[in-house]
Amino acid sequence: MSTVHFKAQPVRVDGSFPAPGSQAPAFRLVGGDLSEATLASHAGKRKVLNIFPSVDTGVCAASVRRFNELAAKLTDTVVLCISADLPFAQGRFCGAEGIQNVQMLSLMRGREFLRDYGVAIADGPLAGLAARAVVVLDAHDKVIHAELVDEITHEPDYDAALKALG
Repeated sequence: MSTVHFKAQPVRVDGSFPAPGSQAPAFRLVGGDLSEATLASHAGKRKVLNIFPSVDTGVCAASVRRFNELAAKLTDTVVLCISADLPFAQGRFCGAEGIQNVQMLSLMRGREFLRDYGVAIADGPLAGLAARAVVVLDAHDKVIHAELVDEITHEPDYDAALKALG
């Protein structure tokens, strides 16, 4: 269990947040075409997991836009944007914003991801959603950077995530 903040109020987050050096837990989420998307679907590539509550908030949308820009410059790396939004809403957002360099994944199925990655908001007004976090994995799914953002209304440290990718 961890504690983060939402508008300066403490919020309990359940699960075990992955530490640098640990092996990333496998997951099964939902892609934009409603197909199953797994960690193994991106075997051999570095991965940036941009985890957030909902693309319908300004900060979450900003993080998707920023990672979309950064993804265009990264080699052998996939950026996976993970939220509770349905694939239909994620698709509308990406279409309206011209987002093409990241892959949106939904927690529509695979809610165990929240606990497995230690981002399950357990109380407060956002209970049931994912806390804001960035987890960077190497090509062998080893965690090389992990940030559980202390204040959900703040953006993650993009520079730290990029630095981990070298």
